[in-house]
Amino acid sequence: MDRYPNHHLELPDLEKIDSLLSQVDIIGSVDNELVCITNQAAGVHCIGVGTDAAVFTIEAYPQFAFKIYSPEAMKKKTIEKSVYDRLAGSPFFAVCYGEGDRYLVLSMESGPTLEDCLMEGIPVPEQVILDVKEARTYAVSVGLNPRDIHLKNVVNQNGRAKVLDVSEYVKEGNDQRWDHLVWAYYHVYPRFNQVKVPQWVIDTVKKWYHRRNKASMNLEDFAARVTRLYDKMSRKK
Repeated sequence: MDRYPNHHLELPDLEKIDSLLSQVDIIGSVDNELVCITNQAAGVHCIGVGTDAAVFTIEAYPQFAFKIYSPEAMKKKTIEKSVYDRLAGSPFFAVCYGEGDRYLVLSMESGPTLEDCLMEGIPVPEQVILDVKEARTYAVSVGLNPRDIHLKNVVNQNGRAKVLDVSEYVKEGNDQRWDHLVWAYYHVYPRFNQVKVPQWVIDTVKKWYHRRNKASMNLEDFAARVTRLYDKMSRKK
């Protein structure tokens, strides 16, 4: 069986796509908040919202995802298209099949994100972590800087990884987000494996992480704090 069937799809009819997506308005924010969506069209469904764009499916084209950018983010659309072009051929990333004036046509990558896995108690095998490592190595080999990789943009596809959202791969610097998640996978996750972690726990840990002092962050201390939160969660059951 072909593990990567989405790499062999044909581009859908962009004229039909344009007529549907032209009915959807994306309003951006100057404060880096999530975009707002207005005037959705029949048969078009939003599956994700970010600060620059929103991602939609179209019932007539279930194998594709359509990422529509706000007017303020058109430059980022061009950049992201160029990143997908450089990543073409790797099985670890979504495929970009083409573009319209406001959107990219991407392969629809099904499966739970790593955050979904935590919330639903779905085991995350080590192979997923190893796949992301290989994906990052490939991105570096084509001159990109794989960053902003977190729980919501890695999909667990039957025990193999697919990495989503490559919009920051042209930025400089190591944000260490994936490095820290790998450390947590081996040192903290075993206690959470197959445990359904409530959304409020995940959100609390995220807030702690974003507010951390990067210069003096101690992963062991952070993990101990997370463990205490887990114990508190367990007592609430």
